[in-house]
This record gives sequence, structure tokens and C-alpha cells, in this order.
Amino acid sequence: MSDLNVSLLPWQQKVWNDPIRFQVIAAGRRTGKSRLAAWKLIVEGLGATKGSVFYVAPTQGQARDIMWDMLLELGNPVIASSHVNNLQIKLINGATIALKGADRPETMRGVSLKFLVMDEYADMKPEVWEQILRPALADQKGSAMFIGTPMGRNHFYDLYQYSCIADDDTFAGYHFTSYDNPLLDPDEIEAAKKSMSTFSFRQEFMASFEAQGSELFKEDFIKFDDQEPEDGEYYIAVDLAGFADVQKVTTKTKRLDETAISVVKASVDGWWVANIIHGRWGVEETARRIFEAVRDYKPVAVGIEKGALKNAVYPYLNDMMKKNQQFFRVEELTHGNKKKTDRIVWALQGRFEHGTITLNKGSWNPQFLDELFQFPNPLVHDDLIDSLAYIDQLAKVAYSFDYEEDDYEFLDKYAGY
Repeated sequence: MSDLNVSLLPWQQKVWNDPIRFQVIAAGRRTGKSRLAAWKLIVEGLGATKGSVFYVAPTQGQARDIMWDMLLELGNPVIASSHVNNLQIKLINGATIALKGADRPETMRGVSLKFLVMDEYADMKPEVWEQILRPALADQKGSAMFIGTPMGRNHFYDLYQYSCIADDDTFAGYHFTSYDNPLLDPDEIEAAKKSMSTFSFRQEFMASFEAQGSELFKEDFIKFDDQEPEDGEYYIAVDLAGFADVQKVTTKTKRLDETAISVVKASVDGWWVANIIHGRWGVEETARRIFEAVRDYKPVAVGIEKGALKNAVYPYLNDMMKKNQQFFRVEELTHGNKKKTDRIVWALQGRFEHGTITLNKGSWNPQFLDELFQFPNPLVHDDLIDSLAYIDQLAKVAYSFDYEEDDYEFLDKYAGY
């Protein structure tokens, strides 16, 4: 212990000094949550007489990326051995720090724990805590730390509320914003605030539990201009629907999912949505519509949602390219481990709110606006806005910070996120 130089920020010291058994911490990005967790894992491990201490992230890959190198650095004086293959560190007292993924709960059954950290608890199934990890603390009366940035009012919100207001002296709740990290330049936070939606900034930097709900997109956010901007390059993103035979649809009042092809001219000044071609077509007709859009707009990048539908349409596209001697590369678009609702909010709300999306006038406008203004209503389709959100993936640059806890994130060069 004497060889460890435990250095903490003021907010971290406040949590560190609290002997409460279960600590629930809601904090903004770049506050130093993971560094606090690393110190706690090391010190609690050194105090353990038997069993293990666990660090649990949503996936084992995330656990490795976030915590492994940090533990090796901070715990170097007291580490006896480390095994990256099974993500375990043995301390000089014989205790083990194990890094786990909540997506593999079977690897955490039947253990006895002195202490554990659940990082980004909002991204985990609550059953991992309730059915597996809470019982693992019972025989040693172990303790736990929950840390994360809010993601709406889900089970993390429920646990945080319980820790703050319940008559339970084993739980304590803490709330910190990105401004609580004195190493983070306030001007950088303010710069992010200017380019992000109010909702996204409050969630990510202010650790707000606000739920995504109605009026995410307001009428006064919408701008029209039927004049194509001089600057920029075209991008096309395709959100595919099933290729059912339209003639077999007999229920007139039911509108099935549609394929949507978003055509956007993007520049540093924002997006100009030239067209959103949409409909429910057979697989060959879908390929023809995509090919014609590429032929007409000559985009620098074309993206199609990854999956079986993309695999079905691509051979027809390939045949059309060969026949017409016009070839283009198709990028695979993915959900990026985000729920559709979160992905659409991140890609579109900030841009609409800050006036960096302009719509061309066209017959697609009414359906698009209907989807936008009612989002995220589960009874209303979101095909057109989902395809537009995918444009966000076609122009990205990587960047990193010098802080300890995050590795790399993606910055959209036209959004400023």
C-alpha cells in the first residue's frame, strides 16, 4: 500500500472517503470515472483475504480496452503477475482482479466477491446484477460501485434514484458533471455544447437522466431551400426493408416498412437533403432504384445497411454495374452497438436544432416530416429518418484525447460531435 501513489480529483476523493457499501455514481464524460474505479479495484483487492474483485463492463472487449492498461500502470508496484489472455491480474497478497463482460454472465457464476465495479451499468441487463453478482457478494458481505453516464430513465436511473432517496443506509448516490474535472478545459466543454443537441449535451456532459421523448424535433428546426449549394459532395445511404411482393399486400390501411434511399450533399456548412427515394419494392427493383440514384447524383460514398437484405440486393447491383460499365463501392452501414432511437437522435437532432440540415422541396417531404415530428413513436414508421441518420457514418475522422479512460471515438467532420 505504501508503494501506491493514489492521486484523486476532489470529486473522486469525496466518493473514496465514503465508507458506504454500495455506491452509485452518475457522471458526465471525461470526469475520471474509470480511473477512480481502477484505484478502488487495486486497494480493495489488496484488502481481500480470499476470493476476487471484479471489473464488469458491458462486453469483455470494452473491459479490456478501458481498464487493462490502466490497472497495469497504477498497480505496477503491487502486481505479482498478469495474464492478458484471461484478463486476470494477481496481486502480491494473492488476490485476483478479473475483468469481465456482462454479455457473458455465465463466466461470473459461482464466485465469491469482495468488491466489484459495474461500469456503464445502463448498457447492461439488470439481471446480471440482480441474479448473479449481488448473490456473489453475500458470503463476504462485499461491496460494489456502479458508474456510468445516463442513457435515459432505465434501470440505471432506477438504481440511482433508489440510492438517493430510499431508506437504505447501504446505498449512496452521487452526481457529477464534466465540469467537475478540473483537468478538462471548460472552454472545450462549451465548444462541444455549441455543436451538440441540448439533449445530447445534457446527457453526455451534464449526466442528465432526461428521457428521450416527444418534441425531439420541432417545426422551427426545419429549413427548406430548393437551390443546390455549390460546395459539398454527395453521399447516399440506404435503409432496406423486406422485399415482399407489393401486389400481395391486401390491407389498405396498413403501411409496411419501406426501403429508403437518402441523397445528401454534405459540406462543412451542413447537409442539404436533395432527395429521399422510398417505396416497397422487389429485390431487383430495389437494386435498380439504388443504381439510378448513384447514376444521377454521382456520390463519393454509397452505404447500405449491413445484413441479409444487403446480401440479397448486392448481386443485382453488381450485374447492373457490369452491364452499364459504371462501378462504385458499397460501404456496409451498421448500428454501431446503438439502439435505433439513440442512433437517430445522435445523428440528426443536433444538426436540425443548430440549423445545419436543409431540406430540398419534394414529394417525400410530408412523409419525412411526419416521421420526424412523431419520433420516437413506436406506432409511426421511421424508415426515411433512419436512412438519413445513416449518412452520419459515411464521413468520419478518428480522434483521441490524452485522458486516461477512453481510447478512441469517432468525430463526424460535418457534425462537430
